[in-house]
Amino acid sequence: MCCSSQLKVTTFFFFVVLPLLLSPASAQVRANEEGFISILVSDKGLDFAKDLLVHRAVYSIIPLQLPQIEKYLKIPVVGSVHVVLSNISVDGVEVDYSYVKTGEEGIVLIASGATANLSMNWQYSYSTWLVPLPISDEGSASVQIEDMEVGLTLDLKDLGGFLKLSVPECGCYVKAISIKIDGGSSWLYQGVVGAFQGKIVSAVEEAIPRKIREEILKLDALLQDLPNKIPVGNVASLNVTVVSDPLLSNSSIDFEINGLFTAEDKIIASNYPHRQQTTSVTCTGANEMIEISLHENVLKSASFVYFNVDYMHWLVDKTPDQALLNTAGWKYIVPQLYKQYPDDDMDLNISVSSPPLIKVTKQGIGATIYTDVIVDVLDAGEVIPVACISLVIDSSGSAHILQNNLAGSIRVEHLTASLKWSNIGNLHMLMVQTVLSTVIKTVVVPYVNLHLMRGFPLPLPHGFALENARVWYADSGILVCSNVSYKTSVSI
Repeated sequence: MCCSSQLKVTTFFFFVVLPLLLSPASAQVRANEEGFISILVSDKGLDFAKDLLVHRAVYSIIPLQLPQIEKYLKIPVVGSVHVVLSNISVDGVEVDYSYVKTGEEGIVLIASGATANLSMNWQYSYSTWLVPLPISDEGSASVQIEDMEVGLTLDLKDLGGFLKLSVPECGCYVKAISIKIDGGSSWLYQGVVGAFQGKIVSAVEEAIPRKIREEILKLDALLQDLPNKIPVGNVASLNVTVVSDPLLSNSSIDFEINGLFTAEDKIIASNYPHRQQTTSVTCTGANEMIEISLHENVLKSASFVYFNVDYMHWLVDKTPDQALLNTAGWKYIVPQLYKQYPDDDMDLNISVSSPPLIKVTKQGIGATIYTDVIVDVLDAGEVIPVACISLVIDSSGSAHILQNNLAGSIRVEHLTASLKWSNIGNLHMLMVQTVLSTVIKTVVVPYVNLHLMRGFPLPLPHGFALENARVWYADSGILVCSNVSYKTSVSI
């Protein structure tokens, strides 16, 4: 069991796993939850994280202080010499080869062929019957650790909604060591090399695993302190509660999070049917670093939340063709309206009457939207509702990636209108339908698309960005396939 320098380990999870899965929630809420967003980190993604984080790990571990070493040496002629090695510090680590492996045993990180540079101070003292006063000297020394192997196994479990990170195994093995002493005598050099190299090796082999475990404990505390939702605007949040243990294959890690939208401070329990197994769709072409799969219920939950907070309501009092908002413009469409309210301004009070019905197929995203339009006449400062028209809007949508957000847009494919009630007699619904279709397409849809363009954040670690992302559609789901990049200016 071996692995890369400890930093590599801690940082690997800090950046790749940790914020991929923002955690805790109460076990009571989780009882009915299941994951509607899954995040798969492929072998390419693991390698990217490993290479990046080995470097940052070394940066964070250095310098590493080792405990003081002292010993009494028996030197011929000289006698008993008290030698102390102090201020022992690991000042540099270079990793020649490293890799990460996942499987049933956990996540194994290994670094081999590593070298480490140590510095220290030495001091000796002794007395002899030839000289009545104690003899002492001091100086510095440098140590080269070669062909070092460091490794550990990590265990990552779901514990009531958050991730529990532990280190079942951790070890370090040093194959070779060389010591160079500045100052002193040849007998001192031989004595230190012969008597202390074993202690120095043992100190290194004990200090690095101990430091690794300390850092993993800190990381585990961070995982458990993370919020369980990501804000989306002012009224909604994305529930990122972990719902199961990560699934480890021999080349990837797959995480499941709740993924449903919530309103205000409430966690909305999943009332959606159990996810049906659908035709498997995976990223094709080049091997991307991550795959993010979103079930259509993620979109449905967003629809439900925004409907309940009355965000699907529009008062249209301006249109590109402002004549449509004056009874004169309706003179030949609804003659009785103009006769009863000649040359009065109007507005259209548009409200979605139920959460839109959203369906994702291999062809894309479809939605059916049921809407009521109340026609108001503004007469002498009074708002007078004169008719209510029900619309059934069949629309199609598309998703795309904007930075780290899943954004989208919609367009109207078909619209039908029916009269719900009227205070101005019967209406010529085919003509009314044409007018309202124009208003929906030129006013409401652009407004909705403006908000959809902002999208909602995908759960990614701070400092990482999607790169060359592609969006695929499947039955009941959306798949985002992407590489990632890291902003080196972001501090840990």
